[in-house]
Amino acid sequence: MSKNETAKELSTLPVQKFGTFLGVFTPSILTILGLVMYLRFGWVVGNLGLPATIFIVLLASSITFITALSASAIATNMHVGVGGEYYIISRSLGLEPGGAIGIPLFLCRTLSITFYSFGLAESIVTFWPSAWGPVTPVTIQLLAAGIIIIITAISGKSAGMALKLQIPIMIAVGLSLIALVIGVLVGSTHAPELTISYRTAPKGFWYVFAVFFPAVTGFSAGIGMSGDLKDPQRSIPRGTLLAVITGSVTYIVVLILLSISARVSYEELAEPGIIWIKVAILGAWLIYPGIWGAILSSAFGSVLGGPRVLQALAKDGLAPKFLAKLSKTGQPTIATWISGAIALLAVMLGGLNAVAQFVTILFLTLYVVINFSAALEKLVGDPSYRPTINVPWYVAMIGSLGAVVVMFLINPYACFIAILLELLLYSLLRRRALKKRWGDVGAGIWIALARFALLKLRRHTIDPRNWRPNILLFSGDVVKRIGLVRLAAWFNQNRGLLTSCQLITDDLKQTNTNIKKKRQNMIQTMNEKGLVSFCQVSVVSEYENGIIDIAQASGNVGLEANTIMFGWPKKKDRLISMLKIMRAMSKAEKSTIIARLNWAHEPGQEKRIDIWWRGLQQNGDLMLLLAHLLNLNLEWRDAKIVVRSIVETENEREKMEVNLSKLVPETRIQAETEVIVKPPNTTPVKIMHNYSRTADIVFLGLMEPKPGTESKYAKRLIELASGFNTTIFVRNAGEFAGHLI
Repeated sequence: MSKNETAKELSTLPVQKFGTFLGVFTPSILTILGLVMYLRFGWVVGNLGLPATIFIVLLASSITFITALSASAIATNMHVGVGGEYYIISRSLGLEPGGAIGIPLFLCRTLSITFYSFGLAESIVTFWPSAWGPVTPVTIQLLAAGIIIIITAISGKSAGMALKLQIPIMIAVGLSLIALVIGVLVGSTHAPELTISYRTAPKGFWYVFAVFFPAVTGFSAGIGMSGDLKDPQRSIPRGTLLAVITGSVTYIVVLILLSISARVSYEELAEPGIIWIKVAILGAWLIYPGIWGAILSSAFGSVLGGPRVLQALAKDGLAPKFLAKLSKTGQPTIATWISGAIALLAVMLGGLNAVAQFVTILFLTLYVVINFSAALEKLVGDPSYRPTINVPWYVAMIGSLGAVVVMFLINPYACFIAILLELLLYSLLRRRALKKRWGDVGAGIWIALARFALLKLRRHTIDPRNWRPNILLFSGDVVKRIGLVRLAAWFNQNRGLLTSCQLITDDLKQTNTNIKKKRQNMIQTMNEKGLVSFCQVSVVSEYENGIIDIAQASGNVGLEANTIMFGWPKKKDRLISMLKIMRAMSKAEKSTIIARLNWAHEPGQEKRIDIWWRGLQQNGDLMLLLAHLLNLNLEWRDAKIVVRSIVETENEREKMEVNLSKLVPETRIQAETEVIVKPPNTTPVKIMHNYSRTADIVFLGLMEPKPGTESKYAKRLIELASGFNTTIFVRNAGEFAGHLI
């Protein structure tokens, strides 16, 4: 068998995928309830007292909870692949920022392997025979190195094996927590210490915080397994948020128990070590299995997550391609061994506390970017950004700024170096540098930036996720038809571009029209009405061909008009012309909207938007997206969207109901559905009028009439529109027709 055939065969082998519990919650909660909880919680309470310690827990948990929300929000808006946080950031901000954070993320997870291995080594040396001589730092380093080799070997062989080992580990952790609770309840208690003492932590509060913070970083262990999950969109938010909440509650309970138990003094608590043994019932018999299990699980989570970041970087061309190669069991073996080798080198950094500070700074750097990504997604407001978990931009930004502040307070130099490293990596990953051309102040700067942005956009491939309505509206006199402009602005949502064009049929060579003055009047009207639109006055010799020429020439590459919009004409002949223009625009891959407004109709308190869906012309996705964009405006925020469809038989009704019941949840757009079986001797038009007579806005799809049939089709549209209030006809002819939602 050739190498190519072997590779092909390996690529078709089934790779084991995991659910929410085993793939996300278990690795996350076991990393949270891990090394720091067992080995350093007593030390934290002994140095800071209970109130300051709880403040640390709440501060650290708040940052991680907001970050978990941000990561979950982005994850629910995309199909998450291999690489966890790197994948999420690179698909939100782009490959260059993603790569800039992906490399520190890989180092962060790799150093975590060293961190947890040091913790396990510290707990093992408790049993060090005195006959073997005293325990030295070198002894702990050698033990940590051996542990790194073992867990790397197991993880490199199979992720399934590593994850399934976590079930008995979780049982051991649970038993150790129960033992601690019983030990405190059956023993005597005392009042907790309320003041800060710094008995064994002379470097101060933020040093203690830095040692504690890795305890709350475990929530991202499950996100790191994104490429191995059956349904990452569902599993990541559920498993992550549940693990964060469970971990925070457990932390506070454990810290209170340690602080009130009379079995240990605060002087004993302040000494680094496994103080749980003196407090819990059955002591070492239940505590050591929990400690070793939790630390091993955390180490496994790190050694599984780090290589997958490296694998994702390699897939995106930001690291050597060979790092993306998988074994027969679907593991990135080469990347795993490289992670293990770096973790071995990190043993030379010293001990657990020293490595903890590096891990904390790297994790905080990651949290800054995750939260910033979520805030930016919300602020940019792409129509495609419709996460099922909605995090306000300012909440995500608070998480980002909080992480920066904490980094600075822990170590201002490390904070500066971390930010500098991000900027350096970003600049190295950019293929071309920005060359600014400065002209006169003000306008010259904006021209240079606009040119730079357009040139950058030219090199990007636009996909359905980036689509937004760039509308060319043939508005006529905007003073008389300001309602039409407002409707277009509602669709636009201040995200795409809206251009209002007043068309004048005349001979440009001989016209007396003052084009500049008319344009200024348009701009003044827009400003007075608070509408954002580019204004254009065009003189054409003939209506149909003139519009077609203007539409084809409108905009720049990447920002060209993708949707042509008309108001409802007074005469049937003009509607026929619009249908002919629509046919030409379809060939140019531009969508068409024809809006018949009935502003005499006053919407009630319960506004309703009806969409009539047939599914034959690929208009449905654009109609649903436009209704969603309309729904985002203050005036239509409470409007109910109802998707209706007419079928001929009961069997067709059942099939359509199944299709619509799948479609609406997938689009993440709040809408109701209704399928109607056409009664005999009743026309579809009568049914539609009957059901949507009271709707405030009705969306209907447009078909492309064959040449010569425009008059007949125009008559049908007039009949349809006459039975509704505001009617919006939509023809989806863009390059993403059928894929917008």
